[in-house]
Amino acid sequence: MRGSVLVTGVAGFIGFHVARRLLADGQQVFGIDDLNGSYDPRLKQARLALLTRHADFRFKAFDIAERAATAELFAAERFTDVVHLAAQAGVAQSLIDPAAYVEANLVGFANVLEGCRHGGCRHLLYASSSSVYGANTRMPLRTSDNVDHPLSLYGATKKADELMAHAYAHLFALPATGLRFFTVYGPWGRPDMAIWLFTEAILAGQPVRLFNHGQMRRDFTYIDDVVEAVVRLIPRPPQRAPAGAQAQAGPATSAAPWRIYNIGGGRTVELNRLVDIIEQAVGKPAQREFLPMRPVDVLETCADCADLERAVGFAPNVPIEDGIRSFVDWYREFHLSGQTSRA
Repeated sequence: MRGSVLVTGVAGFIGFHVARRLLADGQQVFGIDDLNGSYDPRLKQARLALLTRHADFRFKAFDIAERAATAELFAAERFTDVVHLAAQAGVAQSLIDPAAYVEANLVGFANVLEGCRHGGCRHLLYASSSSVYGANTRMPLRTSDNVDHPLSLYGATKKADELMAHAYAHLFALPATGLRFFTVYGPWGRPDMAIWLFTEAILAGQPVRLFNHGQMRRDFTYIDDVVEAVVRLIPRPPQRAPAGAQAQAGPATSAAPWRIYNIGGGRTVELNRLVDIIEQAVGKPAQREFLPMRPVDVLETCADCADLERAVGFAPNVPIEDGIRSFVDWYREFHLSGQTSRA
């Protein structure tokens, strides 16, 4: 009998797309999400409504920060693999509500680790972030780089998750893979992310707010590329080094069954150029409001995905122009459908 894959944060942007792909591939999926109000829950409910059409999908409204309930869930279901995407996301918001990040990203992740440890999980994949690179300025950012200087609490919690996962991999032989996502975008995306905000502002005739005068650069990664990387990694749990082997431990590798991968496009786009691309897709000029840089922001991100490509034979490759067109088409359709006036 096939076991099920647990996807936490299944009503979120990446979780929804990962679950939908797994279901399309014939996998049984158990999804959990607390459906919190970090952004309009109607968008989360709309994603969830599409998933619940599948006979192989089960859902439970659930908060991973609840220790006893999490332990009971893992004991009852015995998931074969876990894709842990539930988190309090967003760099700027971590300045405003740090307690929420500690509760979800640290306490919640500790509960998931315990569930995997006792539940016989074959492979735990969990969301990290490019934010762990913090003050690093050498591009592209490599998994072999030191990541001891995060610039936000959000980034610090993600680095902590990587360390916690390593401890469980070492102590309990729990295969764990960390995924450092780089600015993921696409249909069904988050309304607090730049591409959604810029598209919304241009269509409404409102100013597009550009920090650091639009001169920051980001490695925008299309959601389909992210999903492809994740599903290729699920059946490839990292292996513990054989006893006596001279394993070379590093920032992304270990003698324990633990690995870290960048999930990014390997190309950077300046925010001013991003607005140009959205203008073309929307067919309407933008009003630009230039603002100073914020303390939580970094000037540039760019992923080196050589490790990922060696591991699974794939690296993200969707051009930003194609991805933006797909997002704008979806955005218009979603809002014209009347599902929400502003998700």
